[in-house]
Formats: sequence, structure tokens, C-alpha cells
Amino acid sequence: MRGRRNACGMRLGIIVAKTHGRLQVIATPIGNLGDLSPRAQEALRTADVIAAEDTRHTLALLQAMGIARPLISLHDHNELKRVPELLARLSAGETVALVSDAGTPLLSDPGFELVRQAAAAGFQVEPFPGPSAITAALAGAGLPARRFCFEGFLPARARERRTALAALAHESRTLVFFEAPHRILETLTDMVAEFGGARAAVVGRELTKLHETFYRGSLAQLAQLAAAQENFARGEITMVVHGAPEPEVDGVDEAQLRRTVDVLLGELPPGRAAAVAAQLTGAPRATAYALALKRGAPEADSAPVKLADP
Repeated sequence: MRGRRNACGMRLGIIVAKTHGRLQVIATPIGNLGDLSPRAQEALRTADVIAAEDTRHTLALLQAMGIARPLISLHDHNELKRVPELLARLSAGETVALVSDAGTPLLSDPGFELVRQAAAAGFQVEPFPGPSAITAALAGAGLPARRFCFEGFLPARARERRTALAALAHESRTLVFFEAPHRILETLTDMVAEFGGARAAVVGRELTKLHETFYRGSLAQLAQLAAAQENFARGEITMVVHGAPEPEVDGVDEAQLRRTVDVLLGELPPGRAAAVAAQLTGAPRATAYALALKRGAPEADSAPVKLADP
């Protein structure tokens, strides 16, 4: 099928699935089996094969649900080897279900290469949203969640971990991390050193499980709790850390300056946008101009068009 043309005469490509083979990316419970949706259960029940991070773990889940389907392992160490086999199954018209041990595949779990190659080959990739420790932790933390940054697991080595945290010290979005229980005290201690002990944070332990616990306080307080309470370092852990405060630039609210520049860039070139933004916010023109260049000029087709004189 030929692609249609847009208003500028450029041909738009149309991606059509090669066959009826489908890759279903299915979120599974992070603790409570009741969180597996009926739609996900039906998908697992009818899949031709289930690609699982740990087949033993997934087998236990399937047995609890009364489901019996073929399983194949797909984890960090064999994903590249497994992808051609699974693509061949998709080419044959099969439905492949992808699951991780808990939560949503690809989010600090295997599956990226399979999804990437399946999509590139034109097969239908169908997500089945559901349980995620990321969203569960944000929902229960009581910290700002309109903008957040998921960082997964920090490096295990202390030096690399401190370097990674130092790079995030001025990140204004709420930060979400996974952490191994045996490293939680070390990580909190490093966060105190890089973020400051007063930064608000929440540690969620065993989310959705029987012993679900939220520890709340400053990073310094949480580090003290981790050192004093044995249960703190037990089970699966998700950390939510308040973002850094928006810094002021020369006594001007940087967030306000950024918003002002963004609005003006929609109508004006960077130099003029910077000049007006400086007048409105009180920021130095040089500061506003540097920000305008960084934020980018408006697209050519969105710039105001000057009509010719009649």
C-alpha cells in the first residue's frame, strides 16, 4: 500500500503488520496476585508461547491462575539469542506473551530488544498495562508525581553510585529508584552526601504484599532508620526522593523565566524573545538569551508569516 501525502506533498509512510503474529507485553503482579487483570489472564491463557524472565517464577503464577501454556526463558543473559526464535514464531502467525518476574517488562526488566525488533519487523506489539512498583510507590509516597524521573537500579559499586547520584543532585523532578535490600543503607548514606540530609524521601518495602511498609522522612532520618531497624533491609525496595528545589538565577525564579521564554519562542525569534522575557521577569538579558538559545528557536512552519503589501 502506498503512503498518502501530507499538506506539503511529502509522502507519509504506513507501517503494516506483516502477518497476524502478535507480541503481547503483559504486566504481572509485583506481590498481590489479585492485581493481575482479567484481560491479562485471558492473554496468558490463549498465548501460543510465554517468554518469561524466570520460567519457574512464571510457572508458579500460571498454576495459581489455573493456566497451562508453553514457556520459554528470556532474560538479560539470553535475550539476543532468543529474539530470532521468537521473531520466527511471530512470522508463523503465533501470539507471543512477554512477562517479567514482576511488574511491567522493559522497566528495569528484560524485553527491550525483543520489542524493538518485533516493532521494526512490522509485527503488532500490544501492551497490557498493570502492576508496576514505580507507579505504586509514587501513588503511596505523597511526594510530587506530576513530573518524575525513573532511574532504576543505581550502580552497585560505591564510587560509581556516588558519581551517578552527583549527576542527579540538581534534578528538579521527583526521583524513583529500585534498590537491593542489602545496599539500602549504603545508598541512603550516599544520598545524604550528594543530595543533602534534609531532602524528603520515602522508601517503599514489599509493595502490595502482606508486609507492605512505607518509611517516610528526610534522607538523614531514613538512613538512621535503616541502620537501626532490621526489617528495613528486607524484601523488594522502591525509593522515591523529592526533586531538588528550582534554583534562582540572579534573584529571578528560573522556572518562571523558563516558562516565559518558552511562550515567547512560539511567536518571536530567540533574541527578541529574550529581550521581552528579561523585561517581564527582571532577569539579565544575557541570561534570558542563553536560555532562549538552549530551549530552541520556533519551527519554521510555526513562525508568524508576514503578508505582502497589496
